[in-house]
Amino acid sequence: MNEIESRISELRKLLEKYNYEYYVKDNPSVSDYEYDMLMEQLRKLEKQHPEYDDINSPTHRVGGQVASGFEKVVHQRGMLSLGNSYNRQDITEFLQRIESERGRCEYVVELKIDGLAMSVQYRNGRFVRAVTRGDGVVGEDVTMNVRTIRSIPMNIEYQGELDVRGEVYMPRDSFRKLNEQRASEGQEVFANPRNAAAGSIRQLDSAIAASRNLQAYWYHLPQADELGLETHEQALRFIEEQGFRVNPLRRICHNVEEVWQFIQEVSTQRDELAYDIDGMVIKVNDLKAQRELGFTQKYPRWAIAYKFPAEEVTTELLDIFCTVGRTGKVTPNAHLSPVTLAQTSVEYATLHNENFIKERDIRVGDQVVVHKAGDIIPEVVKVVLEKRRPNSLPYRFPQVCPVCGEALHKFADEADWYCLNIDCQAVVVESISHFASRDAMNIDGLGEKKVEAFHKAGLLKTVADIYHLHEHREELMELDKVGSKMCDNLFKAIEDSKQNNLDKLLFGLGIKHIGAKAATVLASHYPSMDQIRNATFEQLCAIDTFGDIMADSVVSFFKDEKNIALIEVLKEQGVNMIYHSAQTYTSIFTNRTVVLTGTLDSMGRNEASGYLSQLQAKVTGSVSRATDFVIAGHDAGSKLTKAQELGIEVLSEEQLVAELERVGLLSRQG
Repeated sequence: MNEIESRISELRKLLEKYNYEYYVKDNPSVSDYEYDMLMEQLRKLEKQHPEYDDINSPTHRVGGQVASGFEKVVHQRGMLSLGNSYNRQDITEFLQRIESERGRCEYVVELKIDGLAMSVQYRNGRFVRAVTRGDGVVGEDVTMNVRTIRSIPMNIEYQGELDVRGEVYMPRDSFRKLNEQRASEGQEVFANPRNAAAGSIRQLDSAIAASRNLQAYWYHLPQADELGLETHEQALRFIEEQGFRVNPLRRICHNVEEVWQFIQEVSTQRDELAYDIDGMVIKVNDLKAQRELGFTQKYPRWAIAYKFPAEEVTTELLDIFCTVGRTGKVTPNAHLSPVTLAQTSVEYATLHNENFIKERDIRVGDQVVVHKAGDIIPEVVKVVLEKRRPNSLPYRFPQVCPVCGEALHKFADEADWYCLNIDCQAVVVESISHFASRDAMNIDGLGEKKVEAFHKAGLLKTVADIYHLHEHREELMELDKVGSKMCDNLFKAIEDSKQNNLDKLLFGLGIKHIGAKAATVLASHYPSMDQIRNATFEQLCAIDTFGDIMADSVVSFFKDEKNIALIEVLKEQGVNMIYHSAQTYTSIFTNRTVVLTGTLDSMGRNEASGYLSQLQAKVTGSVSRATDFVIAGHDAGSKLTKAQELGIEVLSEEQLVAELERVGLLSRQG
């Protein structure tokens, strides 16, 4: 190493040390001036000697890269969400369930930061990638923006591959300053710090993300047991030793009294914190116990989130107005006298449906109590009757659509009113917006306002028209706030959406009662559009998480000739109609025929079937000579008997789980 290279290396190490002291330990050892002088010296040397450039250098943390979009990344280990609890009884039941299986346990109780879940990955001691949680299976690569967060180390001592998970958030002070700046510039302000953090991380220009003063806390090490660690607390200390910020406000507890006492202590300090929290997280401390407790299809069985009670305020209900969604459902909403709730300004709240209004006798002009359901959606709780005006009148739900004027319809088994006019502008705009939304086809640049503008201009009348927008470039550019760069990015996002997995398309099509998770279950069971289209009501009902209503909805959707025509047009445009498993694995089940029978303890039959599909196994419902394996749980019946008669190899649930763990499809922590 020559003198120049040596000095560059020395400056980088010094600046990383000072970054750690300032942003992680909050205890700087040098002045801002001295830090700035060293940074300027490094910047000049790197400019003069580009052969020594390093993407992880402190000089690259100010941003400046501009991306055309965000690459989708499959998580090697899924990023599951947590089950929720809302009171002491819920927590008591959680601990009782744990201890009925594992005996007395220690629990780590942590703050639940209200931000954006993130995975940061390291190789050979160097930061290589940052990925958002996304849907838990697939996230977005936001490396260039996360690199600008000064508290995140670019180099760590551990030299193996490492995946550290946590929460990126915007401190309250940064949020206040950002909104003041946006307001002074005439821009729309962010509703809350979480939205501001999420919006900042998804900026295509990393200089913008760098200017937002984001922070992060880290709370999970998926491969902790592989490192020889025995407890979650040890994992947190390991993360700290690598240079990450770990929230010090945590406590090891041994029973529900200690857990509840800490929750009450934090709840009294909540407003004094420098960041937003929306609850607490209770985790089993022992990693072996975590592995043995395992996971449900959605949540770890060894952890739970406690959600703080929603804050309530009283304000005046100025008006009630109705909006129309993509299914034609008409939703009443409250226009409120603006009030601050959970540190954000609230002017509108949902009233759900006609029955909700009648049951609470909600009237225009009333003083109403409002809270945020789950700290997210503003909702009217009740009316303050003693403050009601003497001349107030009961609210009458409209009988015609507020958008197109067509008569509304109410189905016998539902509380909601619907506009059945498929040409209603609101229905068209909402359905196209839903198709393009992040959880569906994820077409950046095609939000509701753009869809509305394009629809008004006659360029978007159906979902299929999205894939013809590139033919109308000149007309698009005549619209307000649509330029050449925006068109290029939009067309690329539309083209990229053709490669989305089938579950995203199914959700985007807006099949009634089929949400994002149900779409994934459906696609994993019937991995092509044609198979789903031909599935019978009885076959759909046989899916574990499906019931009569969902099955009937799917069958009805594919009976509609307009829906079939839309799917055929999308096929012609090259939109993917096949479900591809998140990752390909090879095991004893690959290319073999497998039958599941009996009750499984660690997972549902549908979940097990999904795992086997990812192992490229053919899962069938009946045993024959073509069957290679039968996996038998509790109370296995005639299928097990037939397998034994035919001499087919029978495996236990434990053997299935062991194989899933061996190939890495299931984490050895569950």
